[in-house]
Amino acid sequence: MLRKPEWIRVKVPSGETWQEVSAILERRALHTVCDEARCPNKGECWGAGTATFMILGDTCTRGCRFCAVATAKTGRPLVPEEAEQLALAVEELKLKYAVITSVDRDDLEDRGSHHFARCIRAIKDRNPKVKVEVLIPDFIEGEIEAVIEAQPDVMAHNIETVRSLQHIRDRRASYEKSLHTLYLTKKLGTSLTKSSLLLGLGEQVDEVLTAMDDLRSVDVDVLVLGQYLQPGPQQVPVAQYIHPDQFKEYARLGREKGFKTVVASPFARTSYHAQEAWNAGAAGREPGGEGML
Repeated sequence: MLRKPEWIRVKVPSGETWQEVSAILERRALHTVCDEARCPNKGECWGAGTATFMILGDTCTRGCRFCAVATAKTGRPLVPEEAEQLALAVEELKLKYAVITSVDRDDLEDRGSHHFARCIRAIKDRNPKVKVEVLIPDFIEGEIEAVIEAQPDVMAHNIETVRSLQHIRDRRASYEKSLHTLYLTKKLGTSLTKSSLLLGLGEQVDEVLTAMDDLRSVDVDVLVLGQYLQPGPQQVPVAQYIHPDQFKEYARLGREKGFKTVVASPFARTSYHAQEAWNAGAAGREPGGEGML
């Protein structure tokens, strides 16, 4: 195993705001990707009063080798009141920007797309000024339309890694399938789209640049680059720790390739500083703040 470099430092959750976020989520019986995926930004985000909600249960029907979320052939039954509880939590947390992601639910007829739509509408109906970003599975024609019709402000879907390393994803996922999902989001009218790559899995620089080109070919607006951190012994080990200077260089190259916004740093994840990224992308400028390049 590689020794973690000095620039990898995870903040421990603390403070009254973190406790308040935790209490609201528990009371509303909601899941977050912060907990389920063991996100390294939990301390920072929860301490600032933000969280990324995970709908459709806490059990994924896929088994990607980099992910810590629990897996099974069948997920938990959908909770009909989840959409309303989600909207109430957004109100209680006084959020101006809400991020929703999910597990994969290949066991459902529509793979959960209509539940996504219900959650978006519930948030917007109760909190009309709140912007909503969704990080969706690889929905296809007949599934993705319901989500887009609910009018989220940002649609995100991750290709996760470069083409040559796609074998670390579940066999039902693929590079081409993810690019097609991103293509559909723009074709069907989404104004701002986003995708992410985890680095340090063994990719080469030229492969990252090719992935950038592929994402731009389907008009992805926001690119997120972060360091892969092995969440547990069952997941694939880290092949390399990428230096912060290399992240800065990737950010520069991404801007040259036409991305409206590039979020690049060791701890960057799809929803990291999501509101700042949306503000910058909507305005056509680069965001400021830690981790935003």
